[in-house]
Amino acid sequence: MGEKKFCRTTAIVTVSDRGSRGERDDISGRKLLERLNAEGFEVLYQEIVPDEISEISRVLRSYADDKKVALIITTGGTGVSPRDVTPDASLAVVERTIPGMAEAMRAASLQKTPHAMISRAVVGIRGKTLIANLPGSPKGALENLEVLLPALPHALEKIQGDTSECATR
Repeated sequence: MGEKKFCRTTAIVTVSDRGSRGERDDISGRKLLERLNAEGFEVLYQEIVPDEISEISRVLRSYADDKKVALIITTGGTGVSPRDVTPDASLAVVERTIPGMAEAMRAASLQKTPHAMISRAVVGIRGKTLIANLPGSPKGALENLEVLLPALPHALEKIQGDTSECATR
C-alpha cells in the first residue's frame, strides 16, 4: 500500500495591528513558515492583517474559496483583549468546528502556562480548507502547531474527501 496523498497547500495569516502597519516584525509568521516547510507543507501565501473581524474574515474566505488552499494557519488575536477578534472572524466563516483540536492545543499549553485557559482559539472547516487559530507569540504559535501536526495529515485527507476506512489500532 502506498502512502496516502493529500494537498498540503497553506496560507499563514498573521493578525496584528502593529504588524499590519509595519511597526512590528512578523517573527511568528516566519517561524511557522519554517516549521511547516520542514514538515512538507507548501506555504503559498503569507499575509499580515489588522485585528479587524471584516478584514480577517475576508482573507480567510479568499484563501479558502478563491485560492483553495488546504490549510490556513492564523497567528495572533486569540486572547481576551478587546482587539483579539481572530476566533470571532474564524467562527463567522467556518462551516464546522473541530473542538478537539482547539481543546488539545489548550490542554498542552496549560501544562506550560495558566494563561492557556483564556485562549479562545478555534479550529474549523470551510469547504475543503482547515482553518486553525494559533497564539501570536512565536513560542506559543510553534508549541500549538506541534500539537496539531500529528493529526493534520489524517484531518486534511478526510476534509479533502478520502472515503477509506480509518485504521483501527
